[in-house]
Amino acid sequence: MVIKCKNAEETVEAGFKFGQSLKQGDIVCLTGDLGAGKTTFTKGIAKALNSIYEPVSPTFNIVNEYPGDIPVYHFDLYRLETENDLYSIDIDSYLYGNGICVIEWPEIALDLLEDYYAVRISYDGEGRIIETERI
Repeated sequence: MVIKCKNAEETVEAGFKFGQSLKQGDIVCLTGDLGAGKTTFTKGIAKALNSIYEPVSPTFNIVNEYPGDIPVYHFDLYRLETENDLYSIDIDSYLYGNGICVIEWPEIALDLLEDYYAVRISYDGEGRIIETERI
């Protein structure tokens, strides 16, 4: 699926619609340049799941947890260097568990994932282009 968004509000709405289709144990991998809108899209996912918190970038925390109808575990793996670093944050306890994992900069973790949604966010000069597919 391809969605075009003109602004942040439309990106949140796209995340909301996408989030409504997610179920416990789903994993969403977000790719895109810095500032592409990965966290903005995540805000919509959390909103769809009635999170009591609005997501913020987990760059320095590595993972933020947002309770809701289904908990959202929001990862930013940008600063991690090796697959061993994933185990130091206990990623296994989150994957395929009782929540939904949203992973920004997922490249280092892709070998651990069996089934996930790939969401690519880019900018074409007029707005964001969000492409989603199930892997």
